[in-house]
Amino acid sequence: MIDGTAFADALVFLFSSWEPWVVVPLGLLIGLLFGTLPGVSVTIAMAVFLPFTLYMDFGSAILFLTAIFTGGGFGGAVPAILVNVPGTPSAVATTFDGYPMAQAGRHNEALGIALVASTIGMALSYVVLLFLIEPIAKFVLRLGPPELFFIAVCGLFLIAALSRGAFLKGVISGLVGILAGTIGMTATGSVRGTMGSMYLLDGFPSTPVVIGLFAASELFVLVRSQYIIQDESLRKVDIREIFAGFMSGFRYPMVIFRGSMIGAVIGAVPGIGSAISNLVSYAYQRSRDRDKDSYGRGNPKGVIAAESANSSSEGGSMVTLLALGLPGGGNTAVMLGAFAMHNVVPGPRFIADHKDVVYSIVLGNLAQALLLVVIGLPFLRLAVSVIKVPLRFLLPVILILTTLGSYALVGNMMGPITLAGAAILGAILKRYGYSAVAMVIGVLLGSMMEGELVRSWQMGGRDLTILFQRPMSLALFAIIVIVVVWSLFSDRLMRIWASRRGVPQEGAG
Repeated sequence: MIDGTAFADALVFLFSSWEPWVVVPLGLLIGLLFGTLPGVSVTIAMAVFLPFTLYMDFGSAILFLTAIFTGGGFGGAVPAILVNVPGTPSAVATTFDGYPMAQAGRHNEALGIALVASTIGMALSYVVLLFLIEPIAKFVLRLGPPELFFIAVCGLFLIAALSRGAFLKGVISGLVGILAGTIGMTATGSVRGTMGSMYLLDGFPSTPVVIGLFAASELFVLVRSQYIIQDESLRKVDIREIFAGFMSGFRYPMVIFRGSMIGAVIGAVPGIGSAISNLVSYAYQRSRDRDKDSYGRGNPKGVIAAESANSSSEGGSMVTLLALGLPGGGNTAVMLGAFAMHNVVPGPRFIADHKDVVYSIVLGNLAQALLLVVIGLPFLRLAVSVIKVPLRFLLPVILILTTLGSYALVGNMMGPITLAGAAILGAILKRYGYSAVAMVIGVLLGSMMEGELVRSWQMGGRDLTILFQRPMSLALFAIIVIVVVWSLFSDRLMRIWASRRGVPQEGAG
């Protein structure tokens, strides 16, 4: 339940000072700008501006950083839709239907839909946080290494199931990704797969891998074209169409709600992050839709499912940070630094003793959702103009930005080298029908899966049967089995069902 006194104190804080209403719009704009630059992580933006929060009061500092987080979360959708390059790893699934919509001249609509999904998704996640922060925190505490291991495995198989008629190829891609993701220092302290290079001790940097696998293969295709959208009559920028797309998102309330809840729950699990929620939400939405074949060809519901989940995961990750003092990813790790700078220790005692501050953070982020619309619509009017730029000018800029961004992220040449290697690999995967998405999931989750497996082994006294001795881990294992069986045998089962019902088969007679 909501503490009325603390809630009133939070309102006083927010509306008795001008500072929150100056830093929040500024943070949103910074996040939007950094999010739209391919290869430049929003975490970098938050880290760059972290020192400035030392001169703010604690509440304003956290709102400023969450505003950068919010703006960057949506900003990554802009290049994902317009040029098929996810501005952030959390926008990977946005490319699946967003870019086909742009190629069909529906770029304005796609961006408007992404904005409404991001806005509502974030707002819903903070409403959940407002009412359920303590129960959610207790639930997350119940997730031990066995559950976290199975959550990661479940995510991998769900993404593999997205591969059209190529589930096994998706699994193979994921396993290769896991092998790549476990290069470097292991959970037990040993080193493997580095080939003697000190630069691989921390493994391959994930962001250059994501950008390379997704962007490069498309750049190889685009290099043979003159414009992103070939039909000149469709290359138009219209704020009215963007707004119409924004309003059309309200036609899919359940898609937004489901994506938001998936994002909030997954975002609350430490180490999973918005990139996974983005993909899982998309996979779930496609799996339950009757018209599965329309996904990947410009279905607006695909964009909504992806964007609502990656934005709502922000609220979920704040649950983990505020209630447990655990950063769910790089962005919340930077926020943890802001807590330390202000001599504040997040955790159960923080929520109990400073509910007014918690409520002010939640209410401030709800206000960010409204401000994102106000700032985002005119921002999109400018950003969408990229479709009018000839590709002979645009592609070198994208290449330079992604290369510089990968270098800045890693701090050495390992970033650009990883980007180039992932680019070549992405083109090969596309050529032979293997899943780049599953490989990305493997890279992102590889070290986590290994770490949780090792911790499970230690918990069980060097016996892995502990994985099947806990109710929640057994439930997750059952989900994995169902996904695998359905993916392998669904076509055969549907044919058997149709023959028994007397439904004529495609191509018959």
